[in-house]
Amino acid sequence: MGKVFVAAKDVKEGRFIDTRYDLQDRNWGKQAFQNCHIQGAIHWDLEQDLSEMTKSEGRHPMPSKEQLQHLFEQSGLNYDDIIYIYDQGGAPFAARAWWMLKYANFPNVYIVNGGFEALKEAGKSVTAEKSNYDVTDLVLGWNDAIYSNRADVKNIVDGVQKAVLLDARSNERYRGENEPIDKVAGHIPTAKNFDWEQLKQGSELHANDQLVEKFKRDEEIVVYCGSGVTASPLYAILADSGYENLKLYVGSYSDWITQYEVETGENQ
Repeated sequence: MGKVFVAAKDVKEGRFIDTRYDLQDRNWGKQAFQNCHIQGAIHWDLEQDLSEMTKSEGRHPMPSKEQLQHLFEQSGLNYDDIIYIYDQGGAPFAARAWWMLKYANFPNVYIVNGGFEALKEAGKSVTAEKSNYDVTDLVLGWNDAIYSNRADVKNIVDGVQKAVLLDARSNERYRGENEPIDKVAGHIPTAKNFDWEQLKQGSELHANDQLVEKFKRDEEIVVYCGSGVTASPLYAILADSGYENLKLYVGSYSDWITQYEVETGENQ
């Protein structure tokens, strides 16, 4: 997939998408955008735009291709736009939006490392004024090779498909020692674990030795988390590090447990 992350100082002219959000305060991101955002930016909300909350496939279900295309067109995006996505920095929301644009095969999409504050510090203009764009008419070729659903993951668990399942949640949630959100504690059988928060360096996300030494670059890796949100930055960091055979299970653990059993403990 090539370069995924860009430093704020290296951001050039292009379209900006503000994805700031707080899982504990659903209105915070929208309010933050209304108060101040990068000039020309539009706002995408995790639940209203980047999830289909009426579905039952996990806590933040995948929107349909039709819904995503509508979002992209209403946002006035063109296929060849250079698109910069930011959140509050060190968060998973820009990566979620980035993955969905890559799912639609947009070629020039980047996550701004450091988020909104880094862009401000780099001298990007900010405003409270909303920008409006003409609706576009897109012809999209979807990249289904980066998407996994529950049936795909079951094939991996059953040994029908050869791939590594990678759980992006905390180690204690993965091992089943503590589960603050889902009804069942544990992880998808056979999965390995790498807590996505180990990627944080202040308000930025970066690969580290523990990650790149853990997995071979030629093996297929399917990343998941609790609801598909925090798996996105781990997926993005792997892609930025040169891993090419990657998939995201958007339904993730909260979708898996609606149908199948789990494991506890550790898989080496």
